[in-house]
Amino acid sequence: MSQVDVRPRRAAVELALASHPGPTVAVTVFAGAMAVGAGAPVRTAVLVTLAVLAGQLSIGWSNDWVDAARDAVVGRTDKPVGAGRLPVRTVRAAAWSAAGACVVLSATLGWRAGLVNVATVASAWSYNVRLKNSPWSWAPFAFSFGLLPMVVALALPGAPVATWWAVAGGALLGVGAHLANVLPDLEDDEGTGVRGAGHRMGRVGTGVVAAATLLAATVLVVVAPPGRPSLAAVVALAGAVVLAATGTAVALRSSRSRLPFVAAIAVAAVDVVLLVASDWVVG
Repeated sequence: MSQVDVRPRRAAVELALASHPGPTVAVTVFAGAMAVGAGAPVRTAVLVTLAVLAGQLSIGWSNDWVDAARDAVVGRTDKPVGAGRLPVRTVRAAAWSAAGACVVLSATLGWRAGLVNVATVASAWSYNVRLKNSPWSWAPFAFSFGLLPMVVALALPGAPVATWWAVAGGALLGVGAHLANVLPDLEDDEGTGVRGAGHRMGRVGTGVVAAATLLAATVLVVVAPPGRPSLAAVVALAGAVVLAATGTAVALRSSRSRLPFVAAIAVAAVDVVLLVASDWVVG
C-alpha cells in the first residue's frame, strides 16, 4: 500500500522538477507583480498570472521532452527525464496539456493580450524545438521577454500598451538571462552537437555579453522613464551592476556554476521592481 501512495507523489515531484521551476516561478511572479503594480483588477491579475504560469510550464516541460536524449548522453542528473526518473511520454503529455491550458487562459485576457501571450509561448517552443541549435538562439528570448510587459498591459481595462522602453528592457533581460543560463552547459551542449549563440561566442564572450545586456536593461528602466531617476533607482542600478559582475566573474572561473543564472534572475527582479514603480503603461 505504501508503494502505491509514494509513487504518484514521487512522480509529481519529478514532474515539478522537469518544469524548470526556477525560471517558471520567477517569470510567473514577475508577470503577476506587473499586473498588480499596474492596478489590474484582482480577477485580471489572477488570470494573467495563471495564463503565464501555464505557458511557462509548457515551455519547461517541452524543453525536457525535446532534450531527453541529449540530457541522458551527458548524464544530467538534475533532469528527471534524461536521468530516467520520469518517462518521456509523461512530460510530453504534460507539455501539451499545459499549452492547451495556456491557450484557454490567454483567451480570458481579451484577444489582444491573449494573442500576444500565445505568441510568446510559441516563440519559446521554437527555441526548444529548433532555434536552440542556431546562431539565433537568443531571438526567442528577446521576443518572449520583450512582449511580456505588453501581455500584462493589454490585459488591463481599456487595453493600453507598454512603453517602448519596457519592451526593450524585457528583450534585453531575456537575452542576458538566456546567455547566463547556457554558460554552465556549454561543454555538454557542444558534446551533443548543440551550437547556439553562446557556444559560438565562447565562454568569455558569452559571459561579457550576458552581463552587458542585463545591465543595459537596468540602465534603460532607470533612465528612460520621464523625470530624474530617484535615489532608490540609482541604488538599484548599482546593485544590478554588482550582481551581473559577480555572475560573470563566477562563470569565468567555474564552468559548472549556476550562479550566473541566479544573478540574472536577481537582476530581472530588480528591474521588475523598478518597472512597477514607474509609469510603464500608456494609453
